[in-house]
Amino acid sequence: MAGSAAVLEDSSLLSRLDRALLPLERFCALLSGLAIFSLMFLAAYSVTGRKFFSSPLAGYVDYIEAAMPIIAMMGVAYVQRDGAHIRMDMLVSALKGRVLWLFELLSVLLILLLVLALTWGAWEHFERSFDCARPLCSRDSSVDIGLPIWPSKLVVPIAFGILVLRLCLQAVGYGRALVLGLDQPVAVPLTLTVAQQAELEARSLEWTD
Repeated sequence: MAGSAAVLEDSSLLSRLDRALLPLERFCALLSGLAIFSLMFLAAYSVTGRKFFSSPLAGYVDYIEAAMPIIAMMGVAYVQRDGAHIRMDMLVSALKGRVLWLFELLSVLLILLLVLALTWGAWEHFERSFDCARPLCSRDSSVDIGLPIWPSKLVVPIAFGILVLRLCLQAVGYGRALVLGLDQPVAVPLTLTVAQQAELEARSLEWTD
């Protein structure tokens, strides 16, 4: 399961790059949230039109299909930065020192290889759908109202590309911790103990008072 984690910062180049990438990740996560929010309004509009005017929103399913890549993919890098993806905390929490950093480094490198392959495949999939010699630059479209599909396909390699940048930063962070034997490296998610989680929650309550 995913536990609470913190990302430390300092004045190093790695930390500065981490902080520079974070606003982009937050913006992508915001787009994902807005896409979910917009689907709520589309659903309300469609149901209201069907119930009272016998005229549901045309292409409702097409809009959902177009929004799904944004909902599913745009927040992936932001979640990776905070270490909130599903992981085996019982195993990781039992590791310490260089053994822990080696395990984390190998995990990030394996994920990076997979995401690079997925990014290449997603880009190829987008290129097969994109053709500016055609109307709306689209070789294919949705079934109901003919929405061009290439914008939704383009979202996937963009989201994966941002995730690749995040994974590269984390690989450097874990590699640096492994070589130097650091206790608390920067730019990587560090799992918090129960006491540390309670302390952070107490501090957040103090700030809201």
